[in-house]
Amino acid sequence: MTAPLVPSLIAGEARESKSQDVHLIPNPATGETIAQLPWSTPEEVDAAIEAAQRAAIDWGETPVPDRADVMFRLKALLEEHFEELASLVVRENGKTLAEARGEVRRGVEVVDFACGAPTLLMGTRLDQVATGIDEELVRFPVGVVAGITPFNFPAMVPLWMIPLALVCGNSFVLKPSERTPLCAVRLGELIAEAGVPGGVFNIVHGGRDVVERLLTHPGIDAISFVGSAGVARAVYTGGAAAGKRVQALGGAKNHLVVMDDADLDPSLDALMSSAFGNAGQRCLAGSVAVGVGPAADPMLEGLVARAEKLHLGPGDDPTTDMGPVIREERRKELIDAIDAGTRAGAQLVTDGRGAGPAEGYFLGPTIFDNVTPEMDLWRTELFGPVLSVVRAADLDEALAVLNASSFGNQASIFTTSGASAREFRRRAEAGMLGVNIGVAAPMAFFPFTGWKQSFLGDLHATGADGVRFYTRHKVVTSRWPRTAAASADRDTRA
Repeated sequence: MTAPLVPSLIAGEARESKSQDVHLIPNPATGETIAQLPWSTPEEVDAAIEAAQRAAIDWGETPVPDRADVMFRLKALLEEHFEELASLVVRENGKTLAEARGEVRRGVEVVDFACGAPTLLMGTRLDQVATGIDEELVRFPVGVVAGITPFNFPAMVPLWMIPLALVCGNSFVLKPSERTPLCAVRLGELIAEAGVPGGVFNIVHGGRDVVERLLTHPGIDAISFVGSAGVARAVYTGGAAAGKRVQALGGAKNHLVVMDDADLDPSLDALMSSAFGNAGQRCLAGSVAVGVGPAADPMLEGLVARAEKLHLGPGDDPTTDMGPVIREERRKELIDAIDAGTRAGAQLVTDGRGAGPAEGYFLGPTIFDNVTPEMDLWRTELFGPVLSVVRAADLDEALAVLNASSFGNQASIFTTSGASAREFRRRAEAGMLGVNIGVAAPMAFFPFTGWKQSFLGDLHATGADGVRFYTRHKVVTSRWPRTAAASADRDTRA
């Protein structure tokens, strides 16, 4: 049976693209083709942007409580279709069902946050800033927002952007990952069912050409991006050069510091989940474990023992601990990185090459010891189930290694010492910090605060930063002098 074509969404209608550039979408766990994705033509991208421009006018004038009501309906629909969405994540991304459920839940939490729009969008006012003069700050929509999202969280990351952008009164054009477009299309259907008018939310598909058209098109006012560091820089520089507001979330090389006073067993469980959850394909994955002093050897032994017990398989199998990576070419790139790591002198203590089922794109948990900052294993984001172990004499050395990275997304410390935790909290150069937490992902009402090359822009995703990014401020200064007639009338009434 021929796999179905994935439609775009333009002006409230699901459209079959006229493009001849069609790409197959496989299930990463089996390699079986589950869909065909036509990449949108330039004309189709332009049509989506023009539809968003037309729709933005009336949507921006819709009362804020009415837009919030749409978010309440969307939240109810997402809860109703929760298991369907989680299964769709498993099917097109490959992660386990438990991981997919966690992803969808974190996405729903952003919708829940957006329901508070009447409070979130309130301005400020101060009377009598000068004699007879008042001043107020009022929030307005930015206009048309483009969202460019990655394959690793096909439900959650679009939901980082869409609810806040829409409830702030903007229209939206989503370009989901060309590897995982199915969740985006289903979200589009639910958004329409929630009552978002046609044209307010649109979907186009494709790769670099579509991204570049969104970056340069004069009808796009702001761009939200999540992806690799290199593409984040290109999106930021290209969008900013075109006069657009841009937030670009990029790569990571997250360090997990294990002190010699850490409670080892729960710390190791957290490290395993951080390094190998979602097959290491997330920007908050712990990819460098720093063993401090005598903690290094038992940390490494515990990690190896746990890694050898992980069961690889399809995400819909309840016995599966870790699913596949996204594509065969990605698996081969990771194998090349493992080969290069051994040539550079790192000690390969757990080798994931050849692990897992023969079908699908599997790579088992891989652990290197004695990795140093001179190695590519430490410098580059591998985005897969590869963990590097670095040894440090003390917390000062561990922080020096962590802070030398060009990335600054997340870092965590595992310790029972409040003094060590406080020192780490103050000195670690990363935007999201964990204390005895393996994945320090902020809740929806806090911003996702990467630093350094992990984020380019001024306002982060989610939380109050997200509201500020999707709104423009007007500061209104007013003077209402009394007219002679008004003054006389007042005197008469007095």
